[in-house]
Amino acid sequence: MAEAAFGGSGKQAQAVSDPSDTETISAAELAEIGLRFEVGGEIATITLDRPDRRNAQTFATWSALARIGENLPDQVRVVVIRGEGPSFSAGIDLRMFTADGIPGQGSFASYAGLDDTALERSIAEAQRGFLWLRRPDIVSIAAVQGHAIGAGFQLALACDLRVVGDDVKFCMKEPALGLVPDLTGTKPLVELVGVPRAIEICLTARTVGAAEALQLGLAEIAVPPGELAQAVADLAAALLGTDRNAAAATKRLLQGAATRTLEEQAAAERAEQAVRLRTLFASS
Repeated sequence: MAEAAFGGSGKQAQAVSDPSDTETISAAELAEIGLRFEVGGEIATITLDRPDRRNAQTFATWSALARIGENLPDQVRVVVIRGEGPSFSAGIDLRMFTADGIPGQGSFASYAGLDDTALERSIAEAQRGFLWLRRPDIVSIAAVQGHAIGAGFQLALACDLRVVGDDVKFCMKEPALGLVPDLTGTKPLVELVGVPRAIEICLTARTVGAAEALQLGLAEIAVPPGELAQAVADLAAALLGTDRNAAAATKRLLQGAATRTLEEQAAAERAEQAVRLRTLFASS
């Protein structure tokens, strides 16, 4: 639900509604929203930077994430999302449940009065901040330590890979708050753990720790929190060692495999390989 961030007043709304490129969102404005965005070579790092609120997310957070994704520099191949401080993200900012909401952004109560079309559009705007992380031309890595609750869990699930500290606490809190997970997290959760386990995790709103996350496939690597940054850097370096176009083509194949028959997947492989062969050996 990001429309309030576009329609509200103040610097936060201006920062995320500017139709020009990401460079117009200054570091100071991103800091006011609670984000940092840095690019070093082929790696972009997005940091949730509200440690005093355990990196709780707001309407403005989701709008800014969408703008970053829309204007990601062409050279970027790996996107890392991390949280400042001991928590990745404790979920949505609880002020959104109050009548006053968040200054300049509104509240859930203000959305409840929207008509169906406007409400659905608002939710779709929030989802845009998560969907771009699955693009085939990049690999996204969530570096998750401490709490990853609700929207925080869904942000981690939006990424291709999850490297976690052994203090991680995943929890899908929304049903316990009377909501549903609507930030694109239900599909990857089901794909990773299956429908029965996803139902159990969501409807009990229990905590999943590092050992279980590894067992269920919710995390690829678990390390002590002090080793998390290095583990992510090592993984990013390994990913960058693969040919960029071959990596994107392979990711497309893998993403589509679950919905194709074996024959359809074989045909998709042939099509992608034909492009690779012609590209590699066109001048031979």
